[in-house]
Amino acid sequence: MATEPITSTVAARSRLGWSASRRRVMRAKEWVIESGLFLAAASSVLITMGIVGVLGYESAAFFRHVSLREFLTETQWTPLFADARFGILPLVTGTLVTTVVALLVAIPVGTICAVWLSEYASYRLREVIKPAIELLSAVPTIVFGYFALLFVTPLLQRLIPGLPGFNMLSAGLVIGIMVVPYVTSLSEDAMRTVPAALREGAYALGATRIQVAWRVVFPSALSGITAAYILTVSRALGETMIVAVAAGMQPNLTLDPTEPAATITAYIVQVSLGDLPHQSIGYQSIFAAGLTLLVLTLVLNVVGHLIQRRFREAY
Repeated sequence: MATEPITSTVAARSRLGWSASRRRVMRAKEWVIESGLFLAAASSVLITMGIVGVLGYESAAFFRHVSLREFLTETQWTPLFADARFGILPLVTGTLVTTVVALLVAIPVGTICAVWLSEYASYRLREVIKPAIELLSAVPTIVFGYFALLFVTPLLQRLIPGLPGFNMLSAGLVIGIMVVPYVTSLSEDAMRTVPAALREGAYALGATRIQVAWRVVFPSALSGITAAYILTVSRALGETMIVAVAAGMQPNLTLDPTEPAATITAYIVQVSLGDLPHQSIGYQSIFAAGLTLLVLTLVLNVVGHLIQRRFREAY
């Protein structure tokens, strides 16, 4: 009888020891997982800091030869000519014009497609149509570029007599087609997260399907839809091959989309594929142009996030 308490005590101690050992193993596993997640989250920040650091370091060498005032106010961009001029405004206007044209196509078309997929299409039809739309984002951009040059531009020339063979209008339209999947897919995902109770309540009050879609679902999902718009703007700003092929790569200070022009990304491609020495002012100008595009994208993203936060608070 005296051995029973001793046996139970030993068993209890062994269970406690095994439990403590298991907890240590679990804590070690959690630490490893937590560290991995932290490194994954920090990697994007570190990569961004590295990009900013490289652009800033290389741009400093450029700005030792070119004043910031000349860079921001000069209206000619000819860094590869004998009489070099370093005004970034022609590249900025070309980038913004093509982006605006693209957004005028992508945002209405993508939003309407998202509303239809979310509120009107059946489940089976949505599972077919949505992947088909998303396949547009898998097409190489060089294919879109030649589509703009060889199909869209001749079509526009029939509608607009005298339209040059290279112009920002055709490039912007095709960029808009290319980024439609970003608006459609992300906006539809945001609308699908709206609780069904809101729809049912609106139907119970006598609302029609289109009223539910645009007056209930759309405002409720506006925060996510705004995020889709922000991503679309960033993608359109950074497009390279379409504008390099179809827009003309001619630095031209104009807001007329029917004129040829160059964008920041197209100029970077043009110089990067050349034979300029790495220490030349012409080669260093691509880093100043890249830094300008980074700042422009950052400003537009910050504005978009502020708008998104305001809509989230409102709804």
